[in-house]
Amino acid sequence: MNSQEIRKRFLDYFAKRGHAVIPSASLIPEDKTVLFTTAGMQPLVPYLMGTPHPAGKRIADVQKCLRTDDIAEVGDNRHLTFFEMLGNWSLGDYFKKESIEWSFELLTSKTEGFGIPAEKLSVTVFEGDASLGLKLDEESVGHWMRVFKTAGIDASLGNRIYAYQKKKNWWELAGPGPCGPDTEIFYDTGAEHDKAFGEKCHVNCDCGKHVEIWNNVFMEYEKTIDSAGSVKYSPLAQKNVDTGMGFERLVMLLQGKNNVFETDLFSEFIELLPKTGLADRSKKIISDHMRAIVFLISDGVRPSNKGAGYVLRRLMRRVIVHEYLHSLGNYKVAQQSNIKPLNMEQLLNWIVNKYKDFYKELDLPAITAIFGEENNKFKKTLDAGIKELYALNSINAQAAFKLYESFGLPYEVIKEIGRERASALIYEDFDAEFKRHQEISRAGAEKKFGGHGLILNTGELKAANEEELKKVTRLHTATHMLQAALRKVLGEEVKQMGSDITAERTRFDFTFPRKLTPEEIKAVEDLVNGAVQKALSMQMKRMKIDEAKKTGALYFFKDKYPEEVNVYFLGNTIEDAFSKEFCGGPHVKNSSEVGTFKIVKEEAVAAGVRRIRADVL
Repeated sequence: MNSQEIRKRFLDYFAKRGHAVIPSASLIPEDKTVLFTTAGMQPLVPYLMGTPHPAGKRIADVQKCLRTDDIAEVGDNRHLTFFEMLGNWSLGDYFKKESIEWSFELLTSKTEGFGIPAEKLSVTVFEGDASLGLKLDEESVGHWMRVFKTAGIDASLGNRIYAYQKKKNWWELAGPGPCGPDTEIFYDTGAEHDKAFGEKCHVNCDCGKHVEIWNNVFMEYEKTIDSAGSVKYSPLAQKNVDTGMGFERLVMLLQGKNNVFETDLFSEFIELLPKTGLADRSKKIISDHMRAIVFLISDGVRPSNKGAGYVLRRLMRRVIVHEYLHSLGNYKVAQQSNIKPLNMEQLLNWIVNKYKDFYKELDLPAITAIFGEENNKFKKTLDAGIKELYALNSINAQAAFKLYESFGLPYEVIKEIGRERASALIYEDFDAEFKRHQEISRAGAEKKFGGHGLILNTGELKAANEEELKKVTRLHTATHMLQAALRKVLGEEVKQMGSDITAERTRFDFTFPRKLTPEEIKAVEDLVNGAVQKALSMQMKRMKIDEAKKTGALYFFKDKYPEEVNVYFLGNTIEDAFSKEFCGGPHVKNSSEVGTFKIVKEEAVAAGVRRIRADVL
């Protein structure tokens, strides 16, 4: 079964069961606080929250998605930037019974489905959480026992049906909103268990023997958070089903391939690439990135130096760099007649032809014109960088970083083209130089107290007078409290990416994938102001760094610290502190001195990074 047939069979199956088949939303979401559509459910969130969908209560779709967190990892057998998600949705209509029955039938039926042997499948369910008043998902267990029985398989809890804790089989937003248990379907690849991942294999093991292929989320609860940060789960009036299945992984399994690049989604494209002179990793990077480029341009993105345009430019330049690695630039290609530059237009044309029947928006003239223009511009920069490289007698880490900073030459190009000149250059030294310059840049930005107190002992706290110093100190403590509150409301995925504190405001950047809701912002403010009203004492304890980390105190993971650090914590003890962080000070003596905390603005600053501006009154 080819990929087009797999996509069609999925949609036809649900169309026959009363689902409206809707087109994919754009890769550029309507919510401008996030750069890309990164999951199948993202465009449907308003309807899962209760807004009626114009197409009805039963929906099926194939959603194009783009994730850029792992761009540097692309080139192995696992990571992709662009991918498709298959999904079916019930918006207050059917629930667990139908969802589980249809998932099983579609996967196993030889006539209407994909014909996967039922004995190859295992499933997981939510085991419950007594501390939160949540019970084992017995309803899903019962439905799975019944559908396995139709295939002649006796399944029970602990035998083909396995219960896992909340972090594995529960879905919820970081803040308040609909949530519920999920049930995941796994395929047994038949591979041997790798004991590097544990003595014994289990269905949720990372060894690769069992591969997750489909997730059914049952939204039957509403999560609320009170001003003290306590979480409560209550039954939801409108129960929804949200399912997601990775298209590329499904194609790989159904076509019996070892990785996605061997499937018909990529294999014919890779056949167009040179058989010699192009590394396997480069082939995978070019294959993945050019597919993403085609869809981004067709959704209206243009190369630029910010936002989605910057991501597009980065993807384009990685392709161009790997083409350079193949041809070794204008300097080497003439000496190696068997190596020819890649035919970029031919490659782009193949991708468009592969997908145009399903994605009508693909615009080949625009794609080739925009890619060609960027290709020509960047190659001129690369040529200038190569000339500079050839002017050097030897290339150490400092020289390599200068070539990278000035001309965009990455380490691989410098190493490959530099040859003997770069024989002593190793990646670890280049990476260390890169990080050193990052630190210099960050230190410069921290002169306005951007280091969140970490470099204060150098005297770089900037305040024009004593009054400003008092205000900055209040804001500094408030910033610690803000981070603690964000993690309580949104979850521990929140990590500080930077801060900047002046007498006018605090600015705090942190990792989070979406815009905060008004309810989440209020919950954060209430937590901070609640701690202010409790008049908690600010204390400092000097500790060995390993001991400090064990307390759970927050710190910059990429920073280097001395053997002993100062941990500032707000509360009676470090164990039950409201907030605790590695820090250099200064801070107020008591949280009551902070004053009323107010979030002024919340916005996106990069993919997966949010920014809060706040003040104290």
